[in-house]
Amino acid sequence: VQLQASGGGLVQAGGSLRLSCAAFGDIESIRSMGWYRRAPGKQPALVATVTSSERINYGDVVKGRVTLSRDYAKNTVDLQMNSLKPEDTAVYYCNADGKERNARTFNSWGQGTLVTVSS
Repeated sequence: VQLQASGGGLVQAGGSLRLSCAAFGDIESIRSMGWYRRAPGKQPALVATVTSSERINYGDVVKGRVTLSRDYAKNTVDLQMNSLKPEDTAVYYCNADGKERNARTFNSWGQGTLVTVSS
């Protein structure tokens, strides 16, 4: 299963960005799908994930400023980020895990998209 991410870029502090991610492959089901980020010199951090039961988990670093939505039919997730801060600068990675139609499980990562927030 491959993930294709889009969005990201340069934005001023206080601005907004939208990241999108689509999963492609012989997918039977996706258990969880969402975004993580890695800022320079920091450990990877949860941004937001959504499960097949529509439970959304937001990371403390972004809680209240982002909204994650998922299209279950299209196997996509969108991350709307508002009130961005310079400390949100990071490479954002899409992640999905689930099961393929051949019964194999997968845990896939996208290529990463850079978000830069200028002060």
